Amino acid sequence: MAEKKLVGQNYSTPDLRAKVTGRARYAEDFRAQGMLFARLLLSPYPHARVRSIDTSAALAMPGVKAILTADDVPGPKDQVNDAGQVIRANPKSEKALTNEPLYQGEPVLAVAAVDELTAAEAIEKIEIQWEPLPFSVDPVASLLPGAMNARLEGNVWMRPRPTPGQPPPLPEVHDLKWTEAEVEEYKAGRLPMGKDTDAPWSYGDIEAGFKKASLILDETFVTPNTSHQCLESRTSMAYWQNGKLFIHLSTQSAVQTVMSVVRWLSIEPENVVLISEYCGGGYGSKGTGSVTDIIPALLAKKTGTPVQMRISREEEHALGGARPALHGRMKVGFTKEGRVTALDMYTVVDGGPYGPGGDGNTASRFASLMFQPEAMRWRGVTAITNTPPRRAQSQPGGMQGIVLMEPVIAKAARQLGIDQVEIRKINAPAGKARFGPANAQGNRTYTTSCFIKEALDKGAQIFKWDERKARSGQRQGSKVRGSGVAISSYNAGSTGFDGLFVIKPDGRMYIQTGIGNLGTESWSDCQRVSAEMMGMPWEKVEIAWGDTSKNLPWSCVSGGSQTTHAMTRAAHAAASDAIKKLQQIAAKDFGGRPEDYVVANERVSRKGGGAGMTLARAAERAIELGGIYDGHEVPKEINAFTKRSAGALAGQGLMGVARDMYPRDGNSLSFVASFAEVEVDVETGMYHIVDFLAVADVGTVIHPAALGGQILGRSMLGIAHAIGQKWVYDQQYGVALAKRFHHNKPPTILDAPTHMDWAAVELPDPETPVGARGIGEPPVAAGCCAVLNAISAALGDEVFRRAPVNLDCIL
Repeated sequence: MAEKKLVGQNYSTPDLRAKVTGRARYAEDFRAQGMLFARLLLSPYPHARVRSIDTSAALAMPGVKAILTADDVPGPKDQVNDAGQVIRANPKSEKALTNEPLYQGEPVLAVAAVDELTAAEAIEKIEIQWEPLPFSVDPVASLLPGAMNARLEGNVWMRPRPTPGQPPPLPEVHDLKWTEAEVEEYKAGRLPMGKDTDAPWSYGDIEAGFKKASLILDETFVTPNTSHQCLESRTSMAYWQNGKLFIHLSTQSAVQTVMSVVRWLSIEPENVVLISEYCGGGYGSKGTGSVTDIIPALLAKKTGTPVQMRISREEEHALGGARPALHGRMKVGFTKEGRVTALDMYTVVDGGPYGPGGDGNTASRFASLMFQPEAMRWRGVTAITNTPPRRAQSQPGGMQGIVLMEPVIAKAARQLGIDQVEIRKINAPAGKARFGPANAQGNRTYTTSCFIKEALDKGAQIFKWDERKARSGQRQGSKVRGSGVAISSYNAGSTGFDGLFVIKPDGRMYIQTGIGNLGTESWSDCQRVSAEMMGMPWEKVEIAWGDTSKNLPWSCVSGGSQTTHAMTRAAHAAASDAIKKLQQIAAKDFGGRPEDYVVANERVSRKGGGAGMTLARAAERAIELGGIYDGHEVPKEINAFTKRSAGALAGQGLMGVARDMYPRDGNSLSFVASFAEVEVDVETGMYHIVDFLAVADVGTVIHPAALGGQILGRSMLGIAHAIGQKWVYDQQYGVALAKRFHHNKPPTILDAPTHMDWAAVELPDPETPVGARGIGEPPVAAGCCAVLNAISAALGDEVFRRAPVNLDCIL
């Protein structure tokens, strides 16, 4: 790929015209003859038990066809992942319908009727006897002595120690309350570093690190709970035909979601046809669909009729999940030169009713990565609350960890008299930087590469940092400006997935992909690697995606910033397989060795010119030769999903099919350095972002326009956490006070910085063949913290101890 005609260039994606003309069909757009509509009966209580249900009046209504209760829903089965690991089903945390709702808005039953109005009217006729139960909607309040617990068994999650060679044990619910001394410490504004229920970890000599420090800061900070606010609320439509389930839904992933569906329905993956060509945003909440997706499938089986269920905006607040808030305390030691000598970190995670998730642990690992403390200890608690379930939200855990730490770094720089960019360069990772705890063998994880210092240098130059910092804190009338910088990172790639395509005798390239189309364009971008390597013009490439009946290969989950890295590797592997086959065919026909031939410009030819053939002719020869060449024989290491798809495509032309088995030394992560300038009116408490820049270290740039969209879009998501987005629950009644956009306050165009720009370092990652990594997550925390730090630069360190920063923090 020395000469790049496709990779690194802007282009129009194959779905662009359909999107802008309205021809793109989302899950809600599909209809089937005789289709029924389902509605959910949601719990009005934050915690209750269903004593009895009388559905007779509802079932007697004309047009009502079926009712589904928790007793009709089978529990999920254990799952074996692609690495052969058993993922145990968790009946305490995986529920489609329930008789003990644990939050307001949790589904209790579903009604299928001829239309949504009839279904809604039927729900009003259902008589339920409720037994209200104790509840808690505040993770810290639940730790106070005598406070109510969110679950009858307790208020915190605890993970039992795993047994070697066995699947991880299911988490348990325990009861944990603070001592009176810890309560007094909390009242004084410090989060108590007490007992932990999450598995703690440490490295280095933490006490020696603090003794070495010239400055020790001990800070408590709180990050917000935030809903995902997907523009497309989740919808699914299902029907059964000849023993197969056909399901249209809104999911970030395609083939991976099949495996989530079969866990609940006890059917084989080959008996599921999943259609999701377009997804109107997920941000982690639709990684492999949603548990509610199975309800139409069960109702369709019960009625023998297609069933669609659409989720309203208010229901989306309850069912769509949220990022968990973190209450964090960071005791950090610094040398006079600004080097972090020790970090003692304690977190309380608002885990919602189900879980536990891993945001606290992940937060600690990214604090370790980005600021490279010489010694570190992390402890934490995952508290249970009667609020909607928590799900991965862009940069899960990593975002909160950076937001907890960045204000401390900024404060230390001011107290030590060190430039904000320089203190980050002093502590930033580089090369194969180690982070987090040691494994059982005593080894710590490390990065494949890291160029965040280069991103800081590039950003400081573009942003004119020295000029802006000189005017930080200067007041003109009621206005004062401040400039801030922040750095961030997140996982940016997985390995081990499959690539699949066929070059047919018509000379065209038909690429199959199981990547989901959630708006990031990676489903198309990654395929340009295969086309580039094959010397195929993009106008001769056709891509099959979003419909598992079109013979898609095993692909990664479209989330966690892993797609670009994982699937460019898979595309590279498939193209390498096809090139090898083309060289062999040419050697058979023209003599010489396979390595004497090259593939370029739609031909396979002898090096230096001479004998060769078009790819169209090579496709004909592949069919004639059969075996490995046309897909009748495939590599044994590819996934069973891919084997079925390859089998269906066999005999149509030259097949490129392979699993990514390239070596990788380290963990692939991407990095972002963000800069912001804000102007604050100290009389009104209002502020706006004057300028913003984000510089990304993502390795090789595959599609500049898509990269820019991801960097700036995810930066806005982070900025939302700084300027206003959060949810609010009534402590007395346990109900949501913010269910819609107006109250949750996701950012609008009016909140965007006056000027906003991006750049990339453009240094390839050496541990992946294309050099590319993902970018969806890292801009979030960097965007949030650049703004938080800019506000501090304008107003001082003691302005706030939480995000978002509202008027009450400033006035």
